[in-house]
Amino acid sequence: MKRYRDKKTDQLGDALCRQLDQELRRPDLTDEELFSFAEFDASAAERGGYSNYSYWSATVRAFLRDKVAVFFLVLMVALLAFTFIQPFLPGQMDPLTIHYDESGRVLQNLSPGEEGFLFGTNEIGQDIWARIWSGTRTSLLIGFVVACVEAVVGIFMGVLWGYVRKLDFLFTELYNVLDNIPQTLLLILFSYILMPGVDTIIFALCLTGWLGMARFIRNQVVIIRDRDYNLASRCLGTSIRSIVFRNLLPYLVSVITMRMALAIPSAIGNEVFVTYIGIGLPVNIPALGNLIDTGRRLMMIPALRYQLYFPVAVLALITISFYVIGNAFADAADPKNHVN
Repeated sequence: MKRYRDKKTDQLGDALCRQLDQELRRPDLTDEELFSFAEFDASAAERGGYSNYSYWSATVRAFLRDKVAVFFLVLMVALLAFTFIQPFLPGQMDPLTIHYDESGRVLQNLSPGEEGFLFGTNEIGQDIWARIWSGTRTSLLIGFVVACVEAVVGIFMGVLWGYVRKLDFLFTELYNVLDNIPQTLLLILFSYILMPGVDTIIFALCLTGWLGMARFIRNQVVIIRDRDYNLASRCLGTSIRSIVFRNLLPYLVSVITMRMALAIPSAIGNEVFVTYIGIGLPVNIPALGNLIDTGRRLMMIPALRYQLYFPVAVLALITISFYVIGNAFADAADPKNHVN
């Protein structure tokens, strides 16, 4: 069957060649009819070579096609905006103030909506509504600072680790030593040694938190460092700084974004865990960890379980939103998804 198809193809080709030869041998054809010069149009050439492709515009368009991610992004922006403007709204109470009634009795464990307290009060008469938003600001501050430090240190160390071959052994041994120290143990140790506070939590989380980012960036750099365009850049004498910032890091935008988005809820979760075991932030610093720990102790009292539900709902909303947004943006930042 194959030989039959090849034979038919050869016959068709021979027929076309004979027809073309007959046309060229016609005596009535002149050189002007056989050949003509094509006119050059500079504006048409510019239009043909023009492309309005923009990496970030294509990334945004790809992200906006994900309706679920857009919904969580709007929800997250609204939550962040309200968290920071909440103290300036009228009728807001101080999160540390203990409230009393006219007779001097502490307004403790009021139900949501009672006596004008939207989320009720805790066991010492503090407004849970104000404490939740104050605690959310504290936890978000910890999460953003830790994520930024992990990104800066992790990317810098990871690029050096992966691109400079002479440093590979040194960084590998450093990673093996530090990675074998449990982060939870460091959190507990520094919480006992240093004064409990936001600075202590951030320092303990950042001490080894960059290791995962550095290892991940190193593996990605090793994959792409010897590709043709990087070899050509080195042969042309391009500086290492230009190769890193123009050839390597733009290729890793999607994975870096995803790692940073997941680092924020991870840092908040670690803060909640440390406070949950009793060695985190002091009670005079509202945080989601403190609020969840307080609600945990009241779980066996059905009428007071709302003190656990509210902070857990806010924490879950933040964690899920960052996870969905980070994954969707990582997919959108991949140039392979920009073809449409």
